[in-house]
Amino acid sequence: MTLPDLIIPTYVQMLAALSDWLRKAEAQDGVTDALMSARLAPDMFPLATQIRFACVQAQEGVYRLRGEAFPASIAELLDEGRTAGDRPGTIADACARIAQTLALLDQVRGDMPAIDPAAPIAHTLPQGMVFDLTAEQFVRDWALPQFYFHLMTAYAILRAQGVELGKVDYVAHMFAYLRPGTAPGA
Repeated sequence: MTLPDLIIPTYVQMLAALSDWLRKAEAQDGVTDALMSARLAPDMFPLATQIRFACVQAQEGVYRLRGEAFPASIAELLDEGRTAGDRPGTIADACARIAQTLALLDQVRGDMPAIDPAAPIAHTLPQGMVFDLTAEQFVRDWALPQFYFHLMTAYAILRAQGVELGKVDYVAHMFAYLRPGTAPGA
């Protein structure tokens, strides 16, 4: 298995799940766009930011593995995320950002170069900190954990706000692998 074979399907299935969670929230009685401002704690970013940052992580992961400069869309998402406390946008806006990220992932999926897992990656953070990693370490220790942090924080915010989600919503992609006749009540 190659690193792109691991990271891209993971991003796709979990961003699709996030989009489904938002649609489920939108369909639930009493849920409004005010949900986008919800937080787990006062010093944490709101739901709107968590969604945008999950999209940023997916885009950054792909571009960093490709060894390419980040497109302007990543800076735009970061700016939207950082200011989401004041301008959270709507559930529809968040779904559109997820759809844009999914489209980008679909576009690059068949065009990912072979990546040596031992290839060096210098990962620089905005504060100036630089982490020297291999491509494998970058995927395992940064790209996927950062993505899941924002994804799971979004899930937790939705649950804390009363959106009717459960484990089945988180692992919906697994039902493609379910052996016929083994589901409870089957």
